[in-house]
Amino acid sequence: MSLKSSNKVDTNRYQLEIELPGDVFEKAVEQVYRKENKKITIPGFRKGKAPRSFVEKVYGSQVFYEDAINALYPAALEEAVKEAGVEYVEDKVDFELVAAGKDGLCFKVTITTKPEVSIENYRGVAIEKKPVKVTDEDVDAEVRKVQDRNSRMVTVEDREAQTGDITVIDYEGFVDGVAFEGGKAENATLNLGSNTFIPGFEEQVAGHKTGEEFEINVKFPEEYHAAELAGKDAVFKIKLHEIKVRELPEVDDDFVKDVSDFDTVDAYRADLREKLTKSAEERSKNEVENAIIDKLTELVQAEIPQAMYENRINDDVRDFAYRLQSQGLNLDTYMKYTGMDNEALRGSFRAQAERQVKVRLALEKIAALENIQPTDEELDAEYEKIAKSYEMEADKVKAFIPKEDLAKDVAVEKAMAIVRDNAVITEAAE
Repeated sequence: MSLKSSNKVDTNRYQLEIELPGDVFEKAVEQVYRKENKKITIPGFRKGKAPRSFVEKVYGSQVFYEDAINALYPAALEEAVKEAGVEYVEDKVDFELVAAGKDGLCFKVTITTKPEVSIENYRGVAIEKKPVKVTDEDVDAEVRKVQDRNSRMVTVEDREAQTGDITVIDYEGFVDGVAFEGGKAENATLNLGSNTFIPGFEEQVAGHKTGEEFEINVKFPEEYHAAELAGKDAVFKIKLHEIKVRELPEVDDDFVKDVSDFDTVDAYRADLREKLTKSAEERSKNEVENAIIDKLTELVQAEIPQAMYENRINDDVRDFAYRLQSQGLNLDTYMKYTGMDNEALRGSFRAQAERQVKVRLALEKIAALENIQPTDEELDAEYEKIAKSYEMEADKVKAFIPKEDLAKDVAVEKAMAIVRDNAVITEAAE
């Protein structure tokens, strides 16, 4: 293969003229003939036994050219792209056949390439960090969660229902005196104050005692999902069967011994504070990382081809589909449940994809400017890390991930470390 010429014809579009010698093309044509001849019947010959010259005489001298070109094309294009020193982006390819025959194969392709990228001032980006602070109220909230998990339900009979109670009711709804579909239930559990029912419903259940039967008046919201009920006045007949409250255990040393490995409330709260602090520090670290990424997307300068965004969306949708499969769902079912079509689904990933593409281009450029070249030892360590995470042998991982691709990923990580280590991080005022 030889690259005859490489010319930029438009923004992020290059035309490559590629030439293969006659013996290479002839070999490809012969291979196609041997494969396809098994299906060909020529009068005077048994099926699959006709010489190539007879087949070409009957069907034309170029009968095997198209398949031969298709067989040679991928490797030839890949080699030409490397020789041209451009980075190919999966996108529409314009193909033009120049010549094909005994003298060889020559064709032109116009491809989309990665953009020219520039970035400045990536060292010393200013980031404001939220202070890490865990208050007594934060610890109280964690203790309350544990209390909730260890609570018990107690029936109340000596007072009216109130916000926060859990009630058990029968109800039936009527619009203009007629019961409507879906408006009836028996022994339904309703947490007063949860706002899960129509506005005004829960508030009117409050104030009634166990055993009472009563009516409440509500109005369906104008945007209610059932169009026939939207904006309508309704009457619900209610029977209140039971009022229950969640009784929380007292937080004392006995409680602590039951729910943890500690013996005292003070030791337990100190451990919770430590865990909350570590969690808050991790969140703060992630927020700083995201803020740095946002800065890089602002600093990077490039005319990015739309195909790069679309390809990234393809990858994100594919990853999402895999996650759904692990949960026993598929993408079609998900879209049916959510009322989304393919366009809406892809749209939901667009902002994320654009951010991913921009930051990758930024970090690749920084890696080039910083002359980052991962060592063989660093690449081997990364292969081992990946192998361990997937519980595979490193050699098998190497078969799936080319060294060249892994080197780019490691270089990008090291570029991010440079930006992170040189960022000017100040703590925001409380």
